[in-house]
Amino acid sequence: MYLIGIDLGGTEIKTGLVSKAKGIINKVSIPTETNKGIEKVVENILKSIEIVAGDNINKIEGIGIGSPGSIDRDAGIVRYSPNLPFHNFKLAKVVSDTFKIPAFVENDANAFTLGEWYFGSAQGLKHFVALTLGTGIGGGVISHGFLITGKDGIGAELGHVIIDPDGPLCGCGSRGCIEAIASAKNTARWAKEFSIKIPNNKIVELAGDIEKIESKHVFMALKENDPVARMVVDKITDALAKAIANYAHIFNPEMVVIGGGMSKAGRDLLNPIREKTNLYLMPSFKNTFKVMLSTLVEDAGILGASAAAMYHSR
Repeated sequence: MYLIGIDLGGTEIKTGLVSKAKGIINKVSIPTETNKGIEKVVENILKSIEIVAGDNINKIEGIGIGSPGSIDRDAGIVRYSPNLPFHNFKLAKVVSDTFKIPAFVENDANAFTLGEWYFGSAQGLKHFVALTLGTGIGGGVISHGFLITGKDGIGAELGHVIIDPDGPLCGCGSRGCIEAIASAKNTARWAKEFSIKIPNNKIVELAGDIEKIESKHVFMALKENDPVARMVVDKITDALAKAIANYAHIFNPEMVVIGGGMSKAGRDLLNPIREKTNLYLMPSFKNTFKVMLSTLVEDAGILGASAAAMYHSR
């Protein structure tokens, strides 16, 4: 028997046929086409399911959809998503009614967390925190074997833990959130700011122009011992270490798993976070948890969505 996992994004819909034992069997990526409205987006979601399911459609136990934004998981509704044309839209019902298969919708950061639990670094754990570093920062928490979502189902906004009250303005309206300091977007912003003061650096050389700098250029330059890259990485890893120490004090996890696009930097990101986290921990919390990189990488969205179907149908 199989599951379908759908990683629903503003640009692409990534859908996979997933085996509980073997992982992704087949996958496809098609344009979301948000500019053509709700009906076209839904049509593309349904088409992607048909493509990956093929002759296995009658062997599918559940369909999971990981969506950005605010989700009513119990009702299967996308309340609001900044990059999708959905507002209080009953997405799970539409998918379920079409294929006569149970369908579930989950916030994409929580889906990532569930994916790590069922398929990734956190398999077998009952207490862990998952953090995804991309354009923004999201995450989720498993405690005592349950996904923590809070009274209204919108809790565990890990990207909006405030690290520096006098820090940069965040998109949420607060100042100094970890997202405003250490997301991929803001890693690039620091690099641009530092490069205005120190223009002759490897980051600018790799990007071709200051305005074209991305977070990947920072870590590429770091491998060549660029001092500006070191300044940027020191700044963001210090902020991430503070955030992780806060999560540890609150949730007492066995592990903190780091995923998302920036996790591709590997040990250049992981090692300084590990070293600095201990600086901000109470003595009783030191050496009580591991900080690890996600092993799912590009498939995290699909596996996370299928894991959400498993979790919510149990």
